[in-house]
Amino acid sequence: MNKKPNVMIKGTKEGLTLHLNDQCSFQELKKELDDKLSAQYRETEGTPLLTVNIQTGNRYLAEDQVEELKDIVRQKRNLVVNEVWSNVITKNDAEKLIDERNIETLTGVIRSGQVIEVSGDILVVGDVNPGGKVLAGGNIYILGSLKGIAHAGCNGNDESVIVASKMVPSQLRIADSLNRAPDRVEEEDDREMECAYVDDSGQIVVDRLQVLKHLRPNITSFKGGS
Repeated sequence: MNKKPNVMIKGTKEGLTLHLNDQCSFQELKKELDDKLSAQYRETEGTPLLTVNIQTGNRYLAEDQVEELKDIVRQKRNLVVNEVWSNVITKNDAEKLIDERNIETLTGVIRSGQVIEVSGDILVVGDVNPGGKVLAGGNIYILGSLKGIAHAGCNGNDESVIVASKMVPSQLRIADSLNRAPDRVEEEDDREMECAYVDDSGQIVVDRLQVLKHLRPNITSFKGGS
């Protein structure tokens, strides 16, 4: 019975993908990786650079082990490491991911001087008064009037959005993009719910809520039906 190789190399249009066996020892893996790359990718002048992606399967690698794999690849002429992928993450990373994807709900008015900050999404059932501030690592949904400051994606996620029943903010921020208060007449009570998002030019745009299902289809709450 033939032993399954510890390293499988597949060529793609973008370069190479290395699929690494997650059942063997790390030392065996490194040796076979070095041997195969040395045999197939000898130092030759004039050969264009190849981008390499490394898939480690269900093997958890510490940072120093990742660097060891990268170094083996880098030692071969014309090979450049792009990414190292693993199906395994640490408990702390998993807890952080769950926290960021969680949606917290707050019912009540956010008054002047109050600052509400969450790591994921937030749903505010009530108004955000002038001087009030909401910060979220993810999206901000306000079932009420947004008259204060809202900063979505405050950890740098420019795919985040801000939704409000009545969009009359003193300031909107999404990731690093900033938008001052729009010139609006606050008494327009019949205005539809609106959303704010960052467009391709890096500017914050305020538009009808319905555009979200096309612009941010990953926000499941706003996926349209058939």
